[in-house]
Amino acid sequence: MKKRTHTCGGLRGADAGQSVVLNGWVASTRDHGGVLFVDLRDRFGITQVVIDGAAIPEAHTLRAEDVVGIEGEVRLRPGEAKNANRATGEVEVVARGVEILNRSKTPPFELGDKISVREDLRLEYRYLDLRRKVLADNIEFRHRLCHSVRNSLSGHGFLEIETPLLIKTTPEGARDFIVPSRLHPGEVYALPQSPQLFKQVLMVSGMDRYFQICKCLRDEDLRADRQPEFTQIDLEMSFVDQEDVFKVVEDMVSVMWRDLMGVSLPTPFTRMPYDECMRRFGNDKPDIRFGLELFDLADIAADCGFKVFSDVAKSKGGAVKGICVPGGAAMSRKEIDETEAVAKTHGARGLAWMKLTPEGPQGPVAKFLALGDVAKIAERSDAKTGDLLVFVAAPFETTCASLAQVRLHLGRTRNLVDTSRTAFLWVVDFPMFGWNEEDKRWEAKHHMFTSTRGPMPNVGDDLTDVKANLYDLVLNGNEMASGSIRIHRPEDQQRVFDLVGFSREEAEAKFGWFLRALDYGAPPHGGIALGLDRLVMLMRGTESLRDVIAFPKTASGTCLLTQSPSPADDRQWADLGLMLRPKPTSQGVPPPSQA
Repeated sequence: MKKRTHTCGGLRGADAGQSVVLNGWVASTRDHGGVLFVDLRDRFGITQVVIDGAAIPEAHTLRAEDVVGIEGEVRLRPGEAKNANRATGEVEVVARGVEILNRSKTPPFELGDKISVREDLRLEYRYLDLRRKVLADNIEFRHRLCHSVRNSLSGHGFLEIETPLLIKTTPEGARDFIVPSRLHPGEVYALPQSPQLFKQVLMVSGMDRYFQICKCLRDEDLRADRQPEFTQIDLEMSFVDQEDVFKVVEDMVSVMWRDLMGVSLPTPFTRMPYDECMRRFGNDKPDIRFGLELFDLADIAADCGFKVFSDVAKSKGGAVKGICVPGGAAMSRKEIDETEAVAKTHGARGLAWMKLTPEGPQGPVAKFLALGDVAKIAERSDAKTGDLLVFVAAPFETTCASLAQVRLHLGRTRNLVDTSRTAFLWVVDFPMFGWNEEDKRWEAKHHMFTSTRGPMPNVGDDLTDVKANLYDLVLNGNEMASGSIRIHRPEDQQRVFDLVGFSREEAEAKFGWFLRALDYGAPPHGGIALGLDRLVMLMRGTESLRDVIAFPKTASGTCLLTQSPSPADDRQWADLGLMLRPKPTSQGVPPPSQA
C-alpha cells in the first residue's frame, strides 16, 4: 500500500495537477454510465474521486464503508460541478489505481448526520457512529477545548499533576464505586468521586497551583446530563481568596469562548448571593437571560380571603410566591394546564392562576380575592391588564423548586429566552449547614472541607445563617463548576466535624491521613472544578452528554459496545476471597455460597 500524501479534507484548487494518494472510507458511490463518482471520507473531510470503471473494474465492487487507497491526479471541477458546501468542492481526484484495504459489512444504519435510528443501536456500534461528522466534530471540539485549558492554566503558573484512581473510601455526596483488593482480602479501594483531598494535600506539599483534567466516578442514578464516569477540569491554588479563583476561571473561560466560539465574553462575570437567587428565581442556578422573576406575597396572603393562601402563609416554613407572565392572559386553558403539570411534577399540589383582563380579574383564584387584594398583588408583581399571574403556596423549598421550573417552562414555551446571550453567573454565599429533620442534627450542605464566611460557630449554635466560602459558576441556567476556599487549620476542620456530629473516631478512620497533613503547615488555599462534559455539551448545543463522550454509558449505566457490566468468572471471585449471594427467589434469599 502506498502511503497517503493528503487527507480527504486537504485538497484545494491550488493542488490541481498534483499526483496524490488518499486513504479513507467509501461514503457513497454513484455510477454514471460506467464512470464511478466515489465520495471518500476520513476525519478531515470528503474528497470526490472519479474512477473509470472499464479501466479499473474492481471499482464496481466498492460498497459503503469499505476502506480503500486511491492513487490519482487532482483536477479542477467544471464551474457548474463545483460544490460550494464542501471544503474540497472545487477539485476531484481522477483515479489511476484503487486498492481495497479492507471490506466492510453492510452497516446496521446509515452514517449521515441526520439519522433516525435508536440510540441503543448507535451505542452498540459506536465505532460506526463516531464516523458521522457531527460526532467526530464534537470529539475534535473537545480536544481543542482541553488544549485551550492546558494553555490557559499553564500560562497562570499551574502544574498538571495526576492523582490516584485507587483511593480510600470516604463519605461523600454519592456512593463510591468499590474495588476489592486481591492482595488484602476483605479490604477495598474506592474509585475517586473527585480528587478533593489529594489536591488539598498538593497545596500542603507546596505545589502552589495544581490542575488536572481528570476522571471522576460516582455510583448514582443517571440521566441525559449525568454519567457514572465523567471528566472535570480540576484546579487548586495556594494563598488566594475567592476573587483570585474567579479571575483565573474567567480568563480560562474567556479564552475558550474566544478561540472556539468566536465570542468575546464580558468580564468580570455577574455575582449573586444564594439568598438573592432563591428569592428572585427559586433555585441556585438561575438562567438570567430572561425575566419572569418570582415575587413574594406571604404578607398579603396571610390576610386575604383565599384560605389556601392564608393557611400556608401563617404556617411555619410556608411560602406563597408567584410569577407575572406579561401578555399571559392570552394563554389557552391547555397551555395553563401544561404549566400546572410542570409545577406538580416538581412537588406542588397545584398551580393557582388569575388573568387580569379589561373586564376584571378572571380565573379560579379571582373569586376568592377581594379587589383590594388583587390590586395589592398586581402592584407587588408589577402586573398589568393582559397579564397572567400564577401562584404556588407550599413549604418554602417546594414553592421555590416548582416555581423555578414553571419559570423555565414559560421562558421556553413563550420564547422569552435571549438565546443570543452567553450568561455566566457566580453564585456565592451558600448556606454552610442544613438541618436534617430525620436525624435531628446539622449536616454540611456541600462538603466538610469548606471554610465559613466569618467566624467559625460553636457546637450548640443555631447554624441557619452561617455562610460558606463556597461558589458555583452557572451558565445559562446550568451549573458548570463548584468550588470553595478550604479549611486549612486543623482545629477549624475538627470544629466542623464536631458541628455535624462526625465523631473523632470516624474522622480518624476516614480522613486521618488528610488531617495529619493539615498539621504540617497547610497554606490558605482554594479551588474549583468545572464539568468538562457538560461544558462541551452546552458549547456544541447538544441535548445529551452522550453526544460529546467517545464511549458513554446508557441511562442504566451499561456500555452497549462492550456489553458491560458483565459477570465475573468463578476464578476472579475466588482470587478476591469473595462470596456471591444468589439473586432472591420466590422462596426467599438462599444462603451465600462460594462463587
